[in-house]
Amino acid sequence: MPIQTVEEKKIRLKGLSCATCATNIERALRKSGYDSASVNFSTGIVLLRGDAERAKHVIKQVEPEVEFISASEKEEEDLRHPLYYIVPALVLFIAGLIFRYWYPIGGIALTLPLFGAAYGIVGWRVLRNAGMNLIHGKLFDENFLLVIATFGAFAIQEYPEAAGVMLFYVVGEFFQDMAVGRARSSVKSLLSLKVDRAHRVSNDGTIDIPLGEVNVGDIIVVRPGERVPLDGKVTSGRSTLDTSALTGESVPRSTGPGEEILSGMLNLSGLLRITVTKLLKESTLTRILELVESAGARKAKTERFITQFARYYTPAVVGLAVAIGVIVPLITGGSFATWGYRALVLLVISCPCALVLSIPLGYFGGVGKASKQGVLVKGSNFLDSLARVGIVAFDKTGTLTKGVFQVTRVVPADGWTDEALLHLAAQAEQGSNHPIASAIQSAYSGSLNGSLATLHEEIAGEGVTARIDGKQILVGNDRMLHHFEIPHTTCDVPGTVAHVAIDGNYAGYLVIADEVKDDAPATVQQLRSLGVNKVVLVTGDSAGVAAAVAKQVGVDDWYAELLPGGKVEIIEKLESEKAPGTTLAFVGDGINDAPVIARADVGIAMGGLGSDAAIETADVVIMDDHPSKLVLGILTARKTKRIVWQNIVFALGVKIGFIGLGIIGEATMWEAVFADVGVALIAVLNAMRILRSN
Repeated sequence: MPIQTVEEKKIRLKGLSCATCATNIERALRKSGYDSASVNFSTGIVLLRGDAERAKHVIKQVEPEVEFISASEKEEEDLRHPLYYIVPALVLFIAGLIFRYWYPIGGIALTLPLFGAAYGIVGWRVLRNAGMNLIHGKLFDENFLLVIATFGAFAIQEYPEAAGVMLFYVVGEFFQDMAVGRARSSVKSLLSLKVDRAHRVSNDGTIDIPLGEVNVGDIIVVRPGERVPLDGKVTSGRSTLDTSALTGESVPRSTGPGEEILSGMLNLSGLLRITVTKLLKESTLTRILELVESAGARKAKTERFITQFARYYTPAVVGLAVAIGVIVPLITGGSFATWGYRALVLLVISCPCALVLSIPLGYFGGVGKASKQGVLVKGSNFLDSLARVGIVAFDKTGTLTKGVFQVTRVVPADGWTDEALLHLAAQAEQGSNHPIASAIQSAYSGSLNGSLATLHEEIAGEGVTARIDGKQILVGNDRMLHHFEIPHTTCDVPGTVAHVAIDGNYAGYLVIADEVKDDAPATVQQLRSLGVNKVVLVTGDSAGVAAAVAKQVGVDDWYAELLPGGKVEIIEKLESEKAPGTTLAFVGDGINDAPVIARADVGIAMGGLGSDAAIETADVVIMDDHPSKLVLGILTARKTKRIVWQNIVFALGVKIGFIGLGIIGEATMWEAVFADVGVALIAVLNAMRILRSN
């Protein structure tokens, strides 16, 4: 019986302004039976498997303020709205201060209503949320803790402090939301590339239809200034394309008939007719958007640790506050008012917002920054792994080299001519789509029509055999000649050698060269400057070719003539050479690289020319096939990790420091609010630095 897989559902949330709320939603969904539920605070997206409607009911119970939006709707929040109640509350608060300290008239009868009104106007949302939390048994939410602390301040007649703390808290939340919104919009600019409709050519002319209705083989029109909606091949027209959204490259590239074109590219000049080659769900831009949106589901160890830490940290501090406010005065005989105030200060400090907000946002910014550079990272856990790369193994063809082969030399054996040797080799290769086969066919200028090959067979890792006009023709590498026991002389020449044998007799060889990518040597040098301990070349090509390319790009070592299983064995050997705490990355592009990409700590695929199998298996995808983008990815990953740890040390340091000051009575509620909201705001602003250029 076939195994049925449950499709992953996506729920978009509006009004998810609290990272702790996201954690609470995720925890509630998991308790309700959604094992794979993951909430991405940075994008407001919930990913889960199971009943989405039941999940919405669970989410509403946990966070009543959250709203659900469809994929077609845009989340538009008016960040000015809080000013409508912050400004009046601020006026009343200032009036209360004036009449209490500078012009003390009316006493409590005047100042208490002013402070009370300011408190109610600015804190009604906090009061409502605290009440909802109390109903649902959530005693350690920041809203409930803040209400308890400020009510306590009113009880001990610290009216200015009670109203001021609530006002400071809400103002801090306002600026914090602005900072989070700006960070989100910086990354979501990538998500705004999505196109909803296409101009499909039909018998009745050009009609606009939803992308989901476009089929493979349909012809669509892309006008100047429009973004390409689906992957395809140019049928007619010439233009220049802005590919920066996909690859990070600022230089436009030209395109014309017969060339492949990817969704998300911007048509700058001419009118293009494109034959669609992939459906909407398979197109490049759709896959990129899915990866960016779902990257938060794969959380880094640091993120998971902080989530668990916050779960125990807040109850621990609340317990400490209760002990200080009740037990200490009972034991020491001190004033309940004094120790109670200190306990209230600790309650305000206890919220771990700075950590649970800034750290996911930092990783989200890192993934978004890498995406804008043309490096797709499929999760923050892979961003962490990329930051710790100690060994890098490169495939050769299509990775360090351009993958464009040319026959550079024809060397016939006695009794054969260049023309005859090349002709027979080209005929034998007609049934193969291997790059070397294409190069041999392109090198023969004559017609290949006429005699057709029969009994054509392609032997993986060796070459092809074919029968033409009664002759048995072999075209392949040295391994193939040994396989068929054909006597020959060893060729020590730079480049890939394709040997030719006719009816078991050696007829000569062709030299096929592949050009090294322009940025490959510099990439190897830059990796060393970043502290990567070892860079190696792993290829299925011959030893002579591997040695030549290795010398040209400057790798430390090379391994040649490897089948897919052999590459995996080499990676496992290199794993034992890793320094503690470092990872091993493999960069490849072909179908035969998929197993080794999956085996490496960080599997990296070339997304431009790479196979779908390699891209799907990879943890990181380089969109433009430039190996130098790996360096940018590592730099972004390390910057992200550095800023995340800065926030952890800063937030915990300030929190612990203020807890100590609060216990000995040297911290007021005002300072406690700074230790909560102020630190969170600073940490968010620090996380936004990731989005800047390296």
